[in-house]
Parts: sequence; structure tokens; C-alpha cells
Amino acid sequence: MAKWTPKHEAPEPLEGPVVATITGGTVLWFLLFLVQLPFYGWFDDHGHTWWLWTCLAGGGLGLIGIWYVRKRDAAMKRDVARKGGDAAE
Repeated sequence: MAKWTPKHEAPEPLEGPVVATITGGTVLWFLLFLVQLPFYGWFDDHGHTWWLWTCLAGGGLGLIGIWYVRKRDAAMKRDVARKGGDAAE
């Protein structure tokens, strides 16, 4: 059995405005929940109440995501500052 060897190095991961992206998505989920809430009766009559609860779950999980990416971003900044401090010494 032959071992697979890569032909080139893997690219660096893309880093963008992760906190803003997750926050925007979370706001969107909560907004969708609030927009659909006045139509609860219609959703209930047609068996589509899961749409509302999906939006609420997306918003709740988004809050966990915001907490996670903010901690990750802070840890990355601390690591860069620590490495920068070590190079100055």
C-alpha cells in the first residue's frame, strides 16, 4: 500500500473578522425569531412551529459562539503580544 504524500504545503488558514461575523449571524437568527413570533398561530395551525424554535436555537447557539470566538481572539492577541515581548528581550 503506497503512502500518499502531498505535492505542496497546505495554505495558511484565513483569518477575517470572525467576532463580527458570528455576532451578525446571531443577531440575524434572533431577528428572524422576532419577525416570525407574531405569526405563531399560523405556524401552529400549519405544523411549522419548528421554524420559530430553530431560529431561537440558532440565536442561543450563536451566543455560545460569540463567547467562544471572543475568548479565542483574546488568546490569539495575548499570544502575539507575548511573542512580541520575547523578541524585544
